[in-house]
Amino acid sequence: MDSNGASSRHDNDELDPLVANIMLNLWDASREPAGKSWSLAKLSKRTQLPMSGLRRTLTQLEAAGLVRVTMHDDGTGTAELTAEGLELGTVLFGQ
Repeated sequence: MDSNGASSRHDNDELDPLVANIMLNLWDASREPAGKSWSLAKLSKRTQLPMSGLRRTLTQLEAAGLVRVTMHDDGTGTAELTAEGLELGTVLFGQ
């Protein structure tokens, strides 16, 4: 649950579309030969989410151990799936 009492899953136990969108894009990033992390700017553009909403959801996913977010001194950052996130991605999105 987040600070507003909202769960990352709906009442009918389906994955929140916002979380699914971010996880799918990070899953895509993990499958690229060039690397497995994307800049937050790229992720924001790919998910079509404002940076504030993206950061808020990434914080929840990071607390759940599914995502690793790295912030830099200049305010930029990157995000990638953790080993647990990759395992969940395999279940959700296939190999």
